[in-house]
Amino acid sequence: MTSLTLRARPAVHGTLIASAAHIGLAARGFVYLLIGWLAVEIARGHTRQQANQKGAIATIAGHRGGSAALYVLGFGLAAYALWRLVEALFGTAAQGRKTGARAQSLARGLIYAGFAVVAFRFAAGSPGAGQDQEQESMTARLVKHTSGRVLVAAVGLIVIAVGAGMVITGARRSFERELRTESMRRSTRAVVMRLGMIGNIARGGVFALAGALVVDAALTRRPSKSTGLDGALRTLANRPYGPVLLGVAAAGLIAFGLYGLAAARWARVHPR
Repeated sequence: MTSLTLRARPAVHGTLIASAAHIGLAARGFVYLLIGWLAVEIARGHTRQQANQKGAIATIAGHRGGSAALYVLGFGLAAYALWRLVEALFGTAAQGRKTGARAQSLARGLIYAGFAVVAFRFAAGSPGAGQDQEQESMTARLVKHTSGRVLVAAVGLIVIAVGAGMVITGARRSFERELRTESMRRSTRAVVMRLGMIGNIARGGVFALAGALVVDAALTRRPSKSTGLDGALRTLANRPYGPVLLGVAAAGLIAFGLYGLAAARWARVHPR
């Protein structure tokens, strides 16, 4: 094997991972656009579909040509998972080999690998239980025991912390270091920064509310309150001025989806 071949291998691998990152970010952005749209439909009282990742996938499945589209989406979500798992091993573009950043990438990789499996299952015609139904069922088993309630509450607190982290990321524009902003026009950069701020803050707020519902389910021993992202959005809808609140959240999730599409174009993939 020549030295030229040895030098070429890292370049090829880097190109493949970069492609996985861009494809994966586009897939994630598209999913959040659908979640935002489903939230709008809930505010209007026009859908019973879950406003979460699985609900977005189910929405695609219900349309003509949905099976083929889901195979494409599943590939995109798998690409996103692969990229994040590679980051967990070798470090992230924004924060290098910091343990916290790599752990976060590991969690994202595993979660989106699960979403990819869900997309492929829907494409094959065997969707299984709803995402929120699965969460409620698991919570119901755990809250029967004291140790289980503690675990559920701990998970809820972690989700709240993750949501708060998203809000902080949006408010401080920390996401900017994940983008090649030097490659953007000034006007484009301004739009992308605004979408990133609004999107991350809205997504973080909804995640924090979902975590609070999980904690409430543990404290009250009522697993029906642990209903994830969809439950958080429907909780907003049932509050005073609910349609307005849900409309704001939906707009924020759509903004995050648009930011995700921009990130697919300008993501900083390789560690600096």
